[in-house]
Amino acid sequence: VFQVSVMSIKHSESNGSIVFSVRVVPRASKSEIIGEHDGALKVRIASPPVDGAANAELIKLLAKQFGVSKSNVEIIGGQTSKTKQIRITGITAAQIASVLKAKT
Repeated sequence: VFQVSVMSIKHSESNGSIVFSVRVVPRASKSEIIGEHDGALKVRIASPPVDGAANAELIKLLAKQFGVSKSNVEIIGGQTSKTKQIRITGITAAQIASVLKAKT
């Protein structure tokens, strides 16, 4: 059980999209959102960080969790880093907060 307020995750909203950081833990037993770490959303990914597999799994997980299509989720920075910048189009910070609160 974790609690995340959208204010604890550093984000910016513009033109119908939201940009925020995600801290990825690869090679987990299952893919899931586990909370907040240093102003970023912390996510476990089952895939190893090989040939973009973890990035593809991250996009799939975020799209499913936030109810948007995979094409609306974009990694805009940190492709090869554990900390990535994510842009999700068609969602607001309030919607993200409500999804995360529902998980507690």
